[in-house]
Amino acid sequence: MKYDNLFKLKDKVAVVTGGVGLIGKELVRGLAEAGAIVVLAEINAHKGKEIADKFTRSGLNIVFQYVDISKEQAIADLIKSIERKYDRIDIWINNAYPKTEDWETDFEAIKLASWKRNIDMHLNGYFISCKMAAESMKKRRSGSIINLASIYGFLGPDFSIYEGTKMTVPAAYSVIKGGIMNFTRYLASYYAKYNIRVNCISPGGVYNKQPEAFVKRYEKKVPLGRMAKAGDIVGSAIYLSSDAAEYITGQNIIIDGGFSII
Repeated sequence: MKYDNLFKLKDKVAVVTGGVGLIGKELVRGLAEAGAIVVLAEINAHKGKEIADKFTRSGLNIVFQYVDISKEQAIADLIKSIERKYDRIDIWINNAYPKTEDWETDFEAIKLASWKRNIDMHLNGYFISCKMAAESMKKRRSGSIINLASIYGFLGPDFSIYEGTKMTVPAAYSVIKGGIMNFTRYLASYYAKYNIRVNCISPGGVYNKQPEAFVKRYEKKVPLGRMAKAGDIVGSAIYLSSDAAEYITGQNIIIDGGFSII
């Protein structure tokens, strides 16, 4: 074994859902730079094509494919298209973040219909994606699935950080991300006999031009003294996708600058 090859993804076929988002764009670029053929799967076709074309012009092997993760047929069509073109899926990263327009409603004002819709789109979308991706990987008895969770899947929010802003942590977010974590463990156990690894990544707060007051209060709670950059998530995704992590499954990698340790 040559250890310098462990982190390379040369010619592996990777799918990133939500590939135009803040983290999604960096995941797409990072996997491609590591040598993967990357399918940028996204509901926003215009933006998806634009970003895929931009990366392709810079020499990366990235293609756009439409998907709505809340629609079973859309995921089935995506997987069939990839299998026809590449004959396999080696890596599947669930990064899509569907949500309703009233997503950041205070708890007292959350409507049951909205609650159900958010869980249906996000958590159930990950269920459909994981199930279909794993069944595709089963044919070759190999694959890596990575689910994006969050520190708020295992921590209670500190609402004082959000005071004086229009921001909050939606209740459904905690339920969805917590569910994704344990669903990841379930899948890791279930599909281990097929050599399919399933892990999740839990980012802390990622800087996205949030209000200054929020940023200052948040960073004060982080031992490393800053919010995450979207690129901070990429290294762990490459690692979990690569042969370097071939004996790692069912794990949750926390990327939060130490926020959750104190």
